[in-house]
Amino acid sequence: MYVVGTAGHVDHGKSTLIKALTGIDPDRLPQEKQRGMTLDLGFAWMTLPSGRQISIVDVPGHERFVRHMLAGVGAIDLALLIIAADEGIKPQTTEHLQILNMLKTKRVLVVVTKSDLVDQETLELLNMEFEDLFKGTVCEGASIVPVSVPTGEGLAQLTEKMDQVLDTTEQRQDLGRPRLAIDRFFSVSGFGTVVTGTLIDGSFASGDVVEIVPSGLNCRIRAIQSHRTTVEHSGPGRRLAINLSGISNEEIRRGDIVTKPGWLKPTIMIDAEVQLMPNAIRPLKHNSRLSFHLLVSETQARVRLLNTRELQPGEHAWAQIHLANPIALAKGDLFILRNTMTTVGGGRVVDIAPKRHRPFVESVLERIALLDEGTIESSLLGALDEYKPSNPKRLAQITNLNLEQILSSITEMSKGEQLVLLDEIEATPNSVIYSNSAWNNLESRITQAINAYHEQQPLRRGISKEEIRSRLDVTPVIFAKILNRMKKEGTISEQEAYLRSPHHSTALDEKQKHLTKSFLDALKSNPYSPPPDLILEPELLALLVNEGQVVKLNNSITFLAETYAEAVQIISDHIKSHGNITVAQARTLLDSSRKYILPLLEYMDQNRITRRIGDHRILR
Repeated sequence: MYVVGTAGHVDHGKSTLIKALTGIDPDRLPQEKQRGMTLDLGFAWMTLPSGRQISIVDVPGHERFVRHMLAGVGAIDLALLIIAADEGIKPQTTEHLQILNMLKTKRVLVVVTKSDLVDQETLELLNMEFEDLFKGTVCEGASIVPVSVPTGEGLAQLTEKMDQVLDTTEQRQDLGRPRLAIDRFFSVSGFGTVVTGTLIDGSFASGDVVEIVPSGLNCRIRAIQSHRTTVEHSGPGRRLAINLSGISNEEIRRGDIVTKPGWLKPTIMIDAEVQLMPNAIRPLKHNSRLSFHLLVSETQARVRLLNTRELQPGEHAWAQIHLANPIALAKGDLFILRNTMTTVGGGRVVDIAPKRHRPFVESVLERIALLDEGTIESSLLGALDEYKPSNPKRLAQITNLNLEQILSSITEMSKGEQLVLLDEIEATPNSVIYSNSAWNNLESRITQAINAYHEQQPLRRGISKEEIRSRLDVTPVIFAKILNRMKKEGTISEQEAYLRSPHHSTALDEKQKHLTKSFLDALKSNPYSPPPDLILEPELLALLVNEGQVVKLNNSITFLAETYAEAVQIISDHIKSHGNITVAQARTLLDSSRKYILPLLEYMDQNRITRRIGDHRILR
């Protein structure tokens, strides 16, 4: 199914034509009927001669209501540019044409209404004027159909021509992530909240749980109607009325997006390619403040030019646009920019959540160009340069690509070493992905931190893993994947809670060797009652602990590792035979004093070998 929209100057007969074609009056508001002028969007539908059903969006033509016109033409497949034969080209004819051009409307038919009010010569002169106006626009080469509603002349030819044009118009793609921009919402007695809009990029079915963005509220689709007929399921490219349960009218705003939960996030800053209208009166300056229109949404915006200080009429530039209010949008979406008087330009979204950029930074401009290039690979690489790390779900949102396409491409790109896929052979929606440059930088940071630690603490086993993770600011799950990858590559070694270089070894000088030997010999001389004045430099003692030669019971008492193991065995055997042990019994068994036995038993408690119950200890 397709959506057809009107465009054109006020009082050129748009609504009258739609009523003649469909039998439905698109002017639904009492004020519209009183004034004979369309003030907001109107809707109708019809069946073409081929049997094809189409939805029709009728837009207002008055200059004061261009913002409503923009809300109506953001998701149409065929535009009918309406021009009255007795008035010809008018200001809103030109502005609406420029808007259709900026929005890259797929197909356009030019409809000359009120043809019965002029002669053939006037129609021919009009066609000559059209040729000049349409040159270089989406209307260039478009069919021109003169019609008269009072006489009915040309109406049949128009519907046939619409059929012919739509025969060659591609259906909208189902990208698996539906979006319906709400252009109307109201309450129906006995049913509750109903929203209407044009569905793009995916499908909805009755019973689906959906999210309203930007509010983030979840609700459920109770029923779907298209052209007042209930349907269980609808694909993209249809006008729908959706009955929602679990949400009230007060929680909805015009311009909100109905979508599947979890993927679409509102943003207040985008990177975009912008173009100034060819007939703009003056250049667009850096930091200009304009109104931003996309689908049904609108907000004030500040346009920061990135590769020029001033954009001349008809020219393109990269820009970062700061939005006054959050808007939910996707990469590739087209938008319009207006000042208080007229449309000045438009553009296309390249990145929906960029970091703030300074103008004229070559690396930034290269990344935006790469992201905009269009191939799946270039889009993914451009996004990965900005988001470090990322995952396929996030990349689908950023690049406007189907998740299945992304998963397949990431797997192949990983095999071709175009990116780094952590700890997996095939990509999944939650895979952790780095660009090659980001991964190389990450590896360098980790290895430099480890080597610097070895230089400062040459006798210690390595740096704490948690210290490295805190420096990287990544989740424990991602950090574990990073370490697994680096261990496989042989760039780091892991020992319990520490990381070290695989090339690092602790080498003692002669003096240090003598000190450690003397310390160990002193421990051997009286294993369970070491000399009270036995002291070793902290770094050397830490080395002996790390190497497993000694066990540090507390800050003042150290046992040889074999002495500690022997003590654990003796105490455990006693408990197994007698059920428990006291400090006095342990002191007798090991021929030692309370000064040493109490720290030993407490250390065993800490290591969950024994458990204290009153004055006794039992095995855990």
